[in-house]
Amino acid sequence: MSPIKDLRVFYEALNKEGTFSEGDTVAGTVSFTLTEETKVKRLVVKIKGEAHVHWSEGSGDRRRSHSDHRRYFKDKKYLVLFFLCNSPVEMCIFLVLVSATVLPHGDHRFNFKLKIPQGDMPSSFKGFHGNIVYMLEAKISRSWRMPSVEQRELIFVSKSLTHYGQCPNSGSLEKEVGVFSKGHVKFSATVDKKLCDTLSIVGTFCNSSSKETRPKFSLQQKIVYRAYSSTKWSEQSLCKMAGDKLKSEETISCQMKIPVDVFPTIRNCEIISVEYYLKVYLDISFAIDPEVRLPLVIVPLRLSSLHDFPPPAFPAGPFPVPTASGAFGYPGPAPTQHANTSGYNNQWPQEVTPYGFPAAAYPPSVGPHQPPTAPPLFQQGEPPNYASLYPSPHEIHGSTSENTKN
Repeated sequence: MSPIKDLRVFYEALNKEGTFSEGDTVAGTVSFTLTEETKVKRLVVKIKGEAHVHWSEGSGDRRRSHSDHRRYFKDKKYLVLFFLCNSPVEMCIFLVLVSATVLPHGDHRFNFKLKIPQGDMPSSFKGFHGNIVYMLEAKISRSWRMPSVEQRELIFVSKSLTHYGQCPNSGSLEKEVGVFSKGHVKFSATVDKKLCDTLSIVGTFCNSSSKETRPKFSLQQKIVYRAYSSTKWSEQSLCKMAGDKLKSEETISCQMKIPVDVFPTIRNCEIISVEYYLKVYLDISFAIDPEVRLPLVIVPLRLSSLHDFPPPAFPAGPFPVPTASGAFGYPGPAPTQHANTSGYNNQWPQEVTPYGFPAAAYPPSVGPHQPPTAPPLFQQGEPPNYASLYPSPHEIHGSTSENTKN
């Protein structure tokens, strides 16, 4: 029976959310109890960040597996290491392998500090076919014995989110309705991400056809896994809202709550990407529903405070600037709302841990961690073609066998 009991590794939280970013220092303690005097070769604590994807396709002899891996960094610190000699290098290595440090019976605590390097690294993520994990690990090694290992996962939030800039958040569409009916429908929509955990949506809809139409809104999440030349993706609706049947021309304003446990946008990982967009569409009976997709960037509150994005521009088109509010039983955006581009509340709920990860070992002892000075704002320019990022339903059904939907 091993004499090592209650091996634990703790770290100090730097902020209320218990998250870490590039350049932060992880300080903590490794503690354990020895039931008897024990020879220990080494006690090491290490930190690492890795991404991994894996999925299988087909069945029987045609079953194929796809996997890929990325390591972003790895650092370690020896807290106990037997190394005492003045002989040549070969003799020193031999002594380290065969010798050990004797630790007395009782409780032991060792403090450590490890620094997360600077660099463009993705945020923590857990998905069905892959994950991005940042792990803190303590390991005690003894001669001719299995090592004792204790791990603790860190919540990592990438600072690269502050470089994404403001995505286009307005769009419009006009469409003829059917063969057996006359008229057309047209609409424009704008989404405002200034509210901390809420999307403020304003849409103007015009129905001059004989069809019954109903406006609907859906917050969509798209996850793409990549392994060399193969890809697998999944798409799901996080929340939906529906309005009343349209009579003719109508302006609608509503607010949509962003789920508190969603992962932030991920665009800087070669094998995993996470994107969000708001789908605004008209539900037309016996016809293909016209839709507009408005890309969104979900940024945690800790990073959203580093930037004040410019206010959204209302769509240029056949409709005036919308001013109505209160549709669907939701109040319109308050004029005194503080500017904050984020998908999270100003303070994390105590009963809910962000991203579904475990909470920090112990809360901040001094106060909220002050993030470094924000880099310059993203240069404004011609927006990218988001149709390439979010294919139409016809393109989705025509995807190759390599791109299978969950």
